[in-house]
Amino acid sequence: MGFKKVRPHKKVCYFCKNKVANIDYKDAELLVKFITPTGKIASRHSTGTCAKHQRELAREIKKSRYMALLPYVQE
Repeated sequence: MGFKKVRPHKKVCYFCKNKVANIDYKDAELLVKFITPTGKIASRHSTGTCAKHQRELAREIKKSRYMALLPYVQE
């Protein structure tokens, strides 16, 4: 009796899928989607973003925090 493990589908990078040319630090509504409820930057594993866009996303989130468009922590 061999039971097959059902694998969930692989997540696809939001930025590759929607052909986003570059991520902008001023677009806080988009960046909030990639931040956990505690304020941390969500991992690639949980969001499905590719390595290239994850690096760019992290850089833009940090820049947005510095410019006070996003909070550093949320309670």
